[in-house]
Amino acid sequence: MTEDADGVPAVGATVHDTARDRVGRVMGHSGPYVRLRPLAGGVEWDADPDRLRHLTPAELLSALVAEANARSRQHRWTGQ
Repeated sequence: MTEDADGVPAVGATVHDTARDRVGRVMGHSGPYVRLRPLAGGVEWDADPDRLRHLTPAELLSALVAEANARSRQHRWTGQ
């Protein structure tokens, strides 16, 4: 998995924030924190790099399918 010289996940990596039990994509770094955004977009949050772990390929696939299913349900209900 892609990390910078300090072992912090690189921008674009998909990780699990164990402190919040959320999956996000690394958008950048802000001081001692990593900025994460939900896979489907939305509000970013700060995460402690020590509480992040990279997703396995199966976990990543599962997270992406869950996001696609959520978008599908949203379009169905809004009539789009």
